[in-house]
This record gives sequence, C-alpha cells and structure tokens, in this order.
Amino acid sequence: MFRYSSLLIAALVVAACGEGPKEGGDAGATPQVSTATPGVATPDPGGRIIAIEMETQTDGSNVFEPPQVEAKRGDVLRFILISGVHNANFLPDSNPGKAGLPAATPLLQLPGQSYDIKVNMAPGQYYFHCDPHWLLGMIGHLTVTE
Repeated sequence: MFRYSSLLIAALVVAACGEGPKEGGDAGATPQVSTATPGVATPDPGGRIIAIEMETQTDGSNVFEPPQVEAKRGDVLRFILISGVHNANFLPDSNPGKAGLPAATPLLQLPGQSYDIKVNMAPGQYYFHCDPHWLLGMIGHLTVTE
C-alpha cells in the first residue's frame, strides 16, 4: 500500500511541475509575478499614509483611534494593531449604493501588525467596523474627498 501511495504522489508532483504553457500562452514568455505584498500599499504621489490604531483598552472597550478619518483618493489607510484581535471591514450593507469597497482586512493578532488599504473609493462617507467587536461599538467613519 505504501509503495502505491508513494508512486501516486510522485506522479502528481511530476504532472504538476511539467504542465508547460497553457492554451494561448507563449512558451518563451516571461511569467508575470506580482510584486505587491498583501496588506502593504504605497500612496499615490502627493498622497499620505493615515494611521488608524485598533485597540482593546484597559477598561475593555474596543476602539479605532481616530474613529473618524478624512482621506483623498490615493491615500493609504494603515490599520495598526495596538492590542486585542481586530480587523476593519467596509461592509456593503452598511455602505448602501457604494462601489469599490475594499475587502475586509484579516484579523490582526500581534501588537504592531498592520494592514494597508489604498483609498480608491469615490468621494463620500463610508462606514467600517471590526467584525468581532462591532456590537461593542468598534466602528469608524471615513470621508473621502476629491
């Protein structure tokens, strides 16, 4: 049994490694590799990085600091974990009629971890919250200006 399992695994590895170009592909083409690091963004020229701290305070309250932020398109929102376990989510239900909402950040768990969101939304008011703590009042508001 072990011998057949080993042969099957070896065959799968060879098949996966030796696929060659896909239909419509160019065998001599240089593969496209993304240089973007998930959760790291660079502001557009003239843009800025806006720090938003996420914290479970000593009294047990969970907050974004500052809770209200103003940004321009091309700026970067940098969510930084101070304490607790938090994320930021721009839910479509809470932002009716808004397009281009960023995906929810992952749950940050280690103090000092951060996650960037590039502001690409149209001018307007946006709501965001921490998924585990929104019922406890961990909400924020973003105003995107021209």
